[in-house]
Amino acid sequence: MNHVVVVGAGLAGVRSVEALRARGYRGRVTLVGDENHRPYDRPPLSKAVLLGDLDSTVVDSDLGALDVDLRTSVSAKGLRQGALETTEGELEYDGLIIATGASPIRLRGEGTQHVLRTIDDALALRELLVPKAHVVVVGAGWIGAEVATAARRAGCAVTVVEAAQSPLAVALGTEVGGRTVPWYAEAGIDLRLGTMVGSVDPGGLTMMDGSWIPADVVVTGVGVRPTVGWLAGSGVEIDNGVLVDEHLRTSMEGIVAVGDCANWWSRRFGRRMRVEHWDTALNAPETAVATLLGETAVYDPVPYFWSEQFGRMLQYAGHHDGARLVLRGDPATDRKWAACWLTDDHRLAAILTVDRPRDLVQGRRIVEGGQRLDVDRAMDPSVPLRDCL
Repeated sequence: MNHVVVVGAGLAGVRSVEALRARGYRGRVTLVGDENHRPYDRPPLSKAVLLGDLDSTVVDSDLGALDVDLRTSVSAKGLRQGALETTEGELEYDGLIIATGASPIRLRGEGTQHVLRTIDDALALRELLVPKAHVVVVGAGWIGAEVATAARRAGCAVTVVEAAQSPLAVALGTEVGGRTVPWYAEAGIDLRLGTMVGSVDPGGLTMMDGSWIPADVVVTGVGVRPTVGWLAGSGVEIDNGVLVDEHLRTSMEGIVAVGDCANWWSRRFGRRMRVEHWDTALNAPETAVATLLGETAVYDPVPYFWSEQFGRMLQYAGHHDGARLVLRGDPATDRKWAACWLTDDHRLAAILTVDRPRDLVQGRRIVEGGQRLDVDRAMDPSVPLRDCL
C-alpha cells in the first residue's frame, strides 16, 4: 500500500493519520477536508468558543512530523475503486478512510437561520449573542440546550421551541428528558414543548399552528445527517451513514469508515450504531487503520458523551434502547442524580449522570463488564455503584 487518502479533516481524520504512522505505515498520506482550517475539535464550539473563552480549537497534532499532505477547502465529489473524485481533480489511492462526518439539518423558510457545526458557525453566532437580543433556539437536544445556556449567559432573551414533549426526548426518552424541564425556568428561558416550526421567516418563526414567534437570531439544532451523498453510485453501501462491519470495513475492498458517518455493527449491543460524538471520532480510527493495514481488530466500545448545560455536567455511557429505567436519587429534590437503564436480567445497559462523575466512571466499567446490579442498592445514591454488584 503506497498511498492512503483520508476524506474528512476533522478529529476522526487526523486521528486516522496519527494511527497510520503509529502503526508503522510509511507510504504517502493525503488528508482532504472541505473547510479552510486545520483539523480542530468540535465539542468546545457550543461551550468555550460560544461563551468567548476560546477562539480556536485546533487539534494538537504535528502535521509536519506526520508527513501528511493536508488539502483544505477540497470536497469529495465521487468515488470509484482506486480513485477519489474531488473539487480539485482525482486522487488515486490504495487505501481510503472515509471520515466525512455529518451536516446540520436546516428548516424550510427564507429567514436567516444559524447552525452550529463548524468553528466559523460558532464565531459568527457568538457575535450575535448580545444583551437583550431575542434568540430563538429550535430544538431542545444537546446542542440546543448548550446554545441556550450560552445565550442566557450573554444576557440574551431566550426562547427554546421543541417538537417533542420534553427536552432530550430522542436521546434519553421523555421520562428522563422531562427531569431537565425545570432547568430552563431556573435559567429564565421560555421553553415551549410540543411545538412545531412551520418555517423560518425574516424576523422570526411561523409555527405549524399559524402563530408567530419574533426573533433577532434563530438557531436551528434539530439534528444532523451523515455526509455521504458524494458516495452515491460508488458501490459503497449506505444506510443512515456508511455501512461497516465490526472491523469498520465497508463493502468495497480497501475502504474503511470512521466517526459520525460510520454506521457500525456492535457485537456488544447486537445492533447497528451510528454515534455522533467526540469519543467515537477519537477512538474508532485505531480499529479502522488496523483493519486497513490487514490486522484483525474489532470496534465494540461503550458509547460515551457529555454535555455542559445550565451549570450542570451531564455524562452518558452505554445504549439504553429496550432497557428499564431506574433513577438513582430524586431529580426533584437532588441537584446531583443519575439514571440507570437495566436489562431484564439486571445488567447495566446505560447510565446518565448529572454532576456525579464517580457514578459515570464506575457505571461505564460495569456496562463494559456486562455485570448485574442489585437494583435496590443501585437506587440508593449513597451506595457506590461498584458496591451494587
